[in-house]
Amino acid sequence: MHPAKSVIFFTTASGAGYGMLIWLAVFAGLGWLPAGQLFGFIAFAIAFILVAGGLLSSTFHLGHPERAWRAMSQWKTSWLSREGLIAVLTFIPTGLFAAGWVFLGRNDGALLMLGAAGALMSLMTVYCTAMIYASLKAIPAWSNVWTPPAYLVLSLATGAVLVTFISAVFGLDTVQPMIVTALIALAAALAIKLAYWSARSGAAPVSTSASATGMDRFGKVTLIEAPHSESNYLMEEMGFRIARKHASKLRAYAIGLGFLLPLALLAAVGWTQLPMPEIWLGVAVLSCAFGIIAERWLFFAEARHVVTLYYGETSA
Repeated sequence: MHPAKSVIFFTTASGAGYGMLIWLAVFAGLGWLPAGQLFGFIAFAIAFILVAGGLLSSTFHLGHPERAWRAMSQWKTSWLSREGLIAVLTFIPTGLFAAGWVFLGRNDGALLMLGAAGALMSLMTVYCTAMIYASLKAIPAWSNVWTPPAYLVLSLATGAVLVTFISAVFGLDTVQPMIVTALIALAAALAIKLAYWSARSGAAPVSTSASATGMDRFGKVTLIEAPHSESNYLMEEMGFRIARKHASKLRAYAIGLGFLLPLALLAAVGWTQLPMPEIWLGVAVLSCAFGIIAERWLFFAEARHVVTLYYGETSA
């Protein structure tokens, strides 16, 4: 598939923002985060900017972005509609939780219950985003068991790294257990992405040119003549090609920048006496961001629609 910049930004930014909202509620419940008003303002501002900016960017690739609100009316049958509806509703409990934290200096009691509800709805929103792609059976690279857990754990990992960084900037004494949490989340994300890539590389074709044309009983089917003499929309959007060597290089970037370097920096800050730990954690945030962008670009670029079987591809 042709990687749309707006969708890449949406899935990375909103995923990190929802991950932050989840961990802000969890860490507050564990007593690891103070009810300080400045901390609450900074943390929630970053989370909401990431979420809102991501959601808005997701409309940029639409032909009529002003009609995006109509997608919510199909929530009974559409994962896209469910995502949009839950994403909007999530602002209610998380917004009240943030308001209580910032204006009242409280993050416990009833406010914490609102935060927990917002965290659960944030998870649901990320899951709905994943299911938009996992439900597309015509794109085998997305329609598999690894897509939903990958989206969920990447959101949790990036959110944990961000909250840990902000906590270090404020000099909180509870940064150590947050580092451990971020390390576990990043390690889990790396394991799931490696499993996804391994499953994709060893997966048997879901469909072939023979089965797509209904002529598989006659043996191998080959294309005699291309249906179009020039490139068209379907081939540009659904049959986007990326050289294998470039894909391998981008996977290395995604693994190195998105997972290995942040893991090393988090571990170094957590178990050594590095000066200015907030600087190293800031580097971990930036590294993770660039790595996840590369991972997400590959997620779209390596996917191929089965319609390409009618344009010369032998399998999908």
